[in-house]
Amino acid sequence: MHTDPAQYVRSAIRSVPDWPKPGVTFRDITPVLQDPRSFRVLVDLFVYRYMQQKLDLVAGVDARGFILGSVLAYELNLGFVPVRKKGKLPFRTVAEEYSLEYGNSSVEMHADSVRPGQRVLLIDDLIATGGTMMAASKLLQRLGANVIEAAAIIDLPDLGGAQAIRDSGLPVYTVCQFTNLPDPA
Repeated sequence: MHTDPAQYVRSAIRSVPDWPKPGVTFRDITPVLQDPRSFRVLVDLFVYRYMQQKLDLVAGVDARGFILGSVLAYELNLGFVPVRKKGKLPFRTVAEEYSLEYGNSSVEMHADSVRPGQRVLLIDDLIATGGTMMAASKLLQRLGANVIEAAAIIDLPDLGGAQAIRDSGLPVYTVCQFTNLPDPA
């Protein structure tokens, strides 16, 4: 039995070796979401962290950030803003491009998603290289939002994303980390 809630959530995350390509271990959060207890513990970790902060919105990054972000927004009685992949929003949008390992991508938001000065929590499931999270943060800031923190379930510190986000001046919170080192037994 786990007494540490973060360790309890971490233990429910499935590691899938060699997916989507050889040498990559995919960290799958669906077992956490499928189990009511681990999902509740995960949500509660975020609720307890942010319930005393003065926030206006939660912005969730496409697509798994929508799951946690919308539940968290509901629990904190805040609005939710989706940060989508390019071409998925039907109204007037603004976009921010970012670099991937092989090429570029971009994220978009409706131009009227946030008002200047609103305090926003930015959330996703995982921070790898940090490119998507940093692009989403820049986009929110371009619209006038004050991004309070970047949050995720998982940090992959070997890829340097969380540190890059911190180096940009944005605080980062993650529930757990997975490194390339063997998992403890």
